[in-house]
Amino acid sequence: MVAGLLALACDHAVPERAEEGPGPGPQYSLVYERVKGGNQDLYQVETVTGAERRLTDHPAEDGLPRFAPGGRRVVFSSDRSGAFQLYEVALAGGAPRRLRANGFTEWQADLSPDGRTLAFLSKKEGPELLFLMDLRSQAERVLVRHGPRSILGNPHFSPDGRQIVFSSNWRIGHQIYLVEVASGKERRLSALGRGGCEPRFHPDGTKVVYVRRGHLSDRSRLVEHDLATGRERVLVNWPALNYDPVYSPDGSELAFASNITGENAIYRQNLTTGKSWRVTVGAGPARYPDYQPSTAARMLADR
Repeated sequence: MVAGLLALACDHAVPERAEEGPGPGPQYSLVYERVKGGNQDLYQVETVTGAERRLTDHPAEDGLPRFAPGGRRVVFSSDRSGAFQLYEVALAGGAPRRLRANGFTEWQADLSPDGRTLAFLSKKEGPELLFLMDLRSQAERVLVRHGPRSILGNPHFSPDGRQIVFSSNWRIGHQIYLVEVASGKERRLSALGRGGCEPRFHPDGTKVVYVRRGHLSDRSRLVEHDLATGRERVLVNWPALNYDPVYSPDGSELAFASNITGENAIYRQNLTTGKSWRVTVGAGPARYPDYQPSTAARMLADR
């Protein structure tokens, strides 16, 4: 098999220098978590201007944001109730709304492309499990159940809503898995001995990007995995800890966090030219970026 075969993506994996501020080409809206004044909240930026806007303002920890398919709401995790729970906030502003209410840790959520199903991690049964919940009926079910001490991470729906990628340290260290929503059938994507975390689907559904890091290494790569062939290529190989990759709605670029300057900041990188731009400037670490869905995707979600 060619699974795990690694190919460097020309010379674009390592940039000469990331520029600050807006970049050319398609312009996007990004949401991310950021710490300012010792407090972690959600922020949003329009890349055409580079102007940053605060979405939440609470002494608790708000983070792990994901745009809803319609692009007008953001789902996130917060411990403002004491334990991490799931909330959503309108992009236009206003008070967040709690999506679930219990005393267990529930976080790291993603909405299906039609906006009807919420995937999230929960410890309500003890070990961390991957749940699905129908937002209309509130009916829920366990989709992934690994070992009693397993740590799962970052579920993300495929563009057609039929599959979810996630990470798990079940049995053999953190690896990338793909699970079918209907049947619960799983398969591992990452190669043994390499592992990975923080997977995200490409907008065309044929590839997955994820983080590859050696045990306790001070460097990590952002790697793209072809689902049909298993072939992999490195998209980002900066001499730093690079995390949280996500494709732009048209697949032309990648947003991610990197501590290449000493503090985590959000960057964008064009996947054709390798040109990169720093999105967050000034003091205050930032992580977990997410792109607002394209206009076509927003129209589909509104149907």
